[in-house]
Amino acid sequence: MSDTRRRVKLYALNADRQWDDRGTGHVSSSYIDRLKGMSLLVRAESDGSVLLESKILPDTAYQKQQETLIVWSEGDNFDLALSFQEKAGCDEIWEKICQVSSRSILNVQGKDPSVDITQELVEESEDERFEDPVDSAPAITLPDCELAKLDEVAELINSALPSPARREKLAIALESENYIKKLLKLFHICEDLENIEGLHQLYEIFRNIFMLNKNALFEVMFAEDTIFDIVGTLEYDPSSPSPKKHRDFLRNVSHFKEVIPISNQELIAKIHQTYRVQYIQDVCFPTPSVFEENMLSTLSSFIFFNKVEIVSMIQEDSKFLSELFAQLTDKSTSDQKRKELIMFLKEYCMFSQTLQPQSRESFFKTLSSLGVLQALEITLSMNDPSIKSASTDILSYIVDFNPSMVREYALQQSIKLEKLDESSPSKKANTRQVTWQQPTQSAKDSDHFLKWGGAVQLCGILKILLDPENMLATVNKSDFLSYFYNYCIHILLAPVIAITTEGKLKDNQTAQLMGLILELLSFCVEHHTFHSKNYIINKDIVDRVLVLMKSKHTFLALCALRFFRKIIGMKDEYYNRYLTGRNHFQPIVDAFKRNNGRYNLLDSAIIELFEFIKGSGKKDRSSVDNVSLIMRNSRCRQIPVNLTRMKKCGLMKMRLKMTIFSGPKHKDLDDEFDQNRT
Repeated sequence: MSDTRRRVKLYALNADRQWDDRGTGHVSSSYIDRLKGMSLLVRAESDGSVLLESKILPDTAYQKQQETLIVWSEGDNFDLALSFQEKAGCDEIWEKICQVSSRSILNVQGKDPSVDITQELVEESEDERFEDPVDSAPAITLPDCELAKLDEVAELINSALPSPARREKLAIALESENYIKKLLKLFHICEDLENIEGLHQLYEIFRNIFMLNKNALFEVMFAEDTIFDIVGTLEYDPSSPSPKKHRDFLRNVSHFKEVIPISNQELIAKIHQTYRVQYIQDVCFPTPSVFEENMLSTLSSFIFFNKVEIVSMIQEDSKFLSELFAQLTDKSTSDQKRKELIMFLKEYCMFSQTLQPQSRESFFKTLSSLGVLQALEITLSMNDPSIKSASTDILSYIVDFNPSMVREYALQQSIKLEKLDESSPSKKANTRQVTWQQPTQSAKDSDHFLKWGGAVQLCGILKILLDPENMLATVNKSDFLSYFYNYCIHILLAPVIAITTEGKLKDNQTAQLMGLILELLSFCVEHHTFHSKNYIINKDIVDRVLVLMKSKHTFLALCALRFFRKIIGMKDEYYNRYLTGRNHFQPIVDAFKRNNGRYNLLDSAIIELFEFIKGSGKKDRSSVDNVSLIMRNSRCRQIPVNLTRMKKCGLMKMRLKMTIFSGPKHKDLDDEFDQNRT
């Protein structure tokens, strides 16, 4: 189906009250035999698969919002939304819904498509099922908007909340009589008179108006001339001993700064509105668990689709984005200005998560064409932790969505650098390594780096980039891994080499950094069989890593052991010959001996390693013999064995004896080991 009018993106509201993108496709309305009724059918535009089959039900409330959006709930706490590419398509499907949604024994003509909501008929009990359909329910007459009648207004709104039909009628009355602005006039009067009781009543009134969950009312409440008054009413929570200062914060504490001048006034207004509405949701209201599950879902939708509009409007302003990246990459830009620019770019990328995949792909392609990766090379190498953190967040957004973009950029840069004059090797190396330098910089400044969690985040980014499973082209896979192992991995391992050479760990944070690097190295062993093996053996990386078995930080010794265990687990004959030939089991046995029989994770992990070796002994007898010889020379038979612990941990020490000292040529060691247990 090529009709763009019917092109939609499907959203579902998740448990965190955020909209998840379920895909892009084309919607139609037709009779489906299996569902026994007229239904909405959405098929994916990529492969024609069914994204949605939803029967149009008379007792389901469908809402039409912002001209191109239809929202409804299915079952318990399962909200769906269709966002149309064109208004005409939304109107067409809305008319179909209206023809079906209100048909019942009480209304056979269907609903007027000029309204923006259908209404469910099901009430709290079977007896009330047909008592209060929206079209037959009497209109609600609002009391005169006077201070003396605030009690009556509060009671009326509160009593309407349990009934869907009365909620709809109340919303219509509030909108048609311009009642919200009348209430806000009373709010000003109460503030001027310091009428605390009236202010508390207005708080309850407006909180319950929010609970009506009606987009039409939000449009009125969040208008430029009313939103601060709405925030003001929410300052007077009766449960709070003193009024909050929400308006003061929004006006005087939080400041909107245009890092690049924005000429589009509509965009500026949308940014202001979104920030303020988000503040209302996050700060002015208690946690969502206080309310019913489906309350305020329309408020979340309002914010969500505002963000979509903001991203689209900025993306369409090519002059704005060009100026942004020009200043980011300009050497004359001050650090403070660059910080403001990168913070804006981070926020912009975060908003892009609301886009559907196809639009998000276009979004990141636009950023790539404007030089986002070149800009990140500059900002990632800066010393300011907040700039580095924001830059890492942006890189994470890019890599999560399209890791190939970063890989292709790295390879393109590599090809360009190959053409540089060979007389400038330092320039070549420095440029080539920028994207991968952060773990190395972290070792030099691990305190700042780990405080903002950058090491953990970068480790995750590198894993995605190095994962062969998401490298589609075989040629590019080989080229990229060759690039990484030729030019980048030594930067990653530089802190390990430096610390194992010096033999000292400065602090716990540096040890944590070493652990992350070893975790990434173990990942490479498992996923890059050929490239990692050649590098590890040729550079004697195992020698360096096993030095960390002596660390006073047990978690770091375990990281080194996991790396060693990963190599053993590959069951590679070349690896096995290398490990036994270089006597690499000795540091493991020494660590076991130093542990001196203590019941801890290191003890159990070493025993598990030996058991694995024993299980693989038929294919690799050399490893078993090598470990046995080392343990005999290390006099491990003198390690004390606690019989109580043996019983608790399944006789693991006994199993160790059987694993390492089995066979007739070690019978003397068996005997001495037994004597230790008596």
